[in-house]
Amino acid sequence: MLTKGDDYPLHQTPEPVAHAGTDRNFYDRYFFNGYSGDGSLFFAAAMGLYPQLDIIDASFCLLIDGVQHNIRASRRLGSERLDLAVGPVRIEIVEPLRELRLTVSDNDSPVTADIVFTARHAPIEEPRFTRRNGPRMFMDYTRMTQSGSWSGTIRCDGRDHALSGGTHFGTRDRSWGIRPVGAPESQPPPAGSLPQFYWLWAPLNFPGHATFFHTNDDAEGAGWNRRAVVDALESGATDYDHIRYEVRYAGETRRVESLLVSLTPDGEATLRIEPVGPDFHMSGLGYTHPVWGHGMDHGGPETAYDTIAAADADPHQQLHWHIQAFARATLTLAGEEHRGHGVLEQLLIGPHAPSGFSGLLDPAG
Repeated sequence: MLTKGDDYPLHQTPEPVAHAGTDRNFYDRYFFNGYSGDGSLFFAAAMGLYPQLDIIDASFCLLIDGVQHNIRASRRLGSERLDLAVGPVRIEIVEPLRELRLTVSDNDSPVTADIVFTARHAPIEEPRFTRRNGPRMFMDYTRMTQSGSWSGTIRCDGRDHALSGGTHFGTRDRSWGIRPVGAPESQPPPAGSLPQFYWLWAPLNFPGHATFFHTNDDAEGAGWNRRAVVDALESGATDYDHIRYEVRYAGETRRVESLLVSLTPDGEATLRIEPVGPDFHMSGLGYTHPVWGHGMDHGGPETAYDTIAAADADPHQQLHWHIQAFARATLTLAGEEHRGHGVLEQLLIGPHAPSGFSGLLDPAG
């Protein structure tokens, strides 16, 4: 099957671009977030293509005045991987790796948008994520992450919110490979296994730097995928190989109260991250959502809209396990402190010995 993509030099297998050349769980995904300097406005968007399922879905979420507005859409892909529009949500690649436009046209929600992301630095390629649950492949994917600024307008309830490149920042990523998508696995998990996923992801923006830290830990606390990068925008990026981190949790929860990342053994280079909320719930983008999970078949074109009241969100409910929290940050380099802000994404399920977690959702010990 030939499609528009076959006229571009994008082939990775002898097959046409429409055929991903791997198993049913192959996906190709865009993610964006953005925020005002005081965190009073926070938004995020995602679009996922699932070639083997012939589905494309997208979402746009706006968190403002304590309410998260969630716009969702899904349709058949028709094997055409270059039509980046689903319902009211559209992505336009203005300049690859540099500038992308995101629009949300009129829909059943009070939210529309016409905004442009402009990169502040070259994208960071994260280490390849390969993980098995017993004998089964759970994930095998690559992601690139890039921080930038936003311009344009988001409209909500008849009010325009102007975004400016000097005051509104955020991060976008692109990932592709294998993750659980579509209908859930019908076979039971390997005997005796308790779900476990410890994930912290912190892209941050400073006046002269963009920083990035993430860790995927196993149940014993060993980081099976971990990276930290500081990009001095005028002189380039530095990777740090000897990363340690200390985390404090808030009350009887798994929500992070503060995170200190030591980038060097002598502690001369550090990142201190303090979430100040409110929490943005990733279920608005389909993560852990029982109906609007990624790649789910809705029988054809479908759109939906709902809201989450931040004050009512129970962190023990599945829809609220996975969050991004707006955070203040301090970067210390060679004795000099730099102040900035960004997000701390958190998905902490199952055991994690350093935190005192032994069950599925028990708080820190």
